[in-house]
Amino acid sequence: MTIANDSVVTIQYTLRNGEGSVLDSSDETGGLAYLHGHQNIIPGLESALEGKSVGDTVNTTIAPADGYGERQEELVFTVPRDRLPSEEALTPGMQFRAQAAEGQDLVVTLVEVGDEQVTLDGNHPLAGETLVFDVEITDVRAATADELDHGHVHQGPGGVDH
Repeated sequence: MTIANDSVVTIQYTLRNGEGSVLDSSDETGGLAYLHGHQNIIPGLESALEGKSVGDTVNTTIAPADGYGERQEELVFTVPRDRLPSEEALTPGMQFRAQAAEGQDLVVTLVEVGDEQVTLDGNHPLAGETLVFDVEITDVRAATADELDHGHVHQGPGGVDH
């Protein structure tokens, strides 16, 4: 079976940045399963895997526009320190869920902690990065009706079980 929309695909992967440093790998997780054609992975990787089969390997370089987008400096902003949880020490790199002015959920990263203000970054941590993926396709199957209804994989390596 080849990878096409509505396929459940399982991959082993290593992700590097444009300089060659490893950013992520499935070595410890046992693989990633996703529902092809349902925006479960970045568009550039999904396009590179289209039409491939079990056993195929893919090495692809993905520009920011087809990955996590370009960095948007307007997504870096300051808020009063008391708007963040006070029960734990605030350290740069922490992430929080926030709500944007338009109402959508946003994950923000704490960049800087001041006495009165904190600086947050709403960009994805890999925004603006050129990404290099080494991928091996280990399984391809038709999605179940439940998976199609929910828009994601339900069981197996990297899948959701609910």
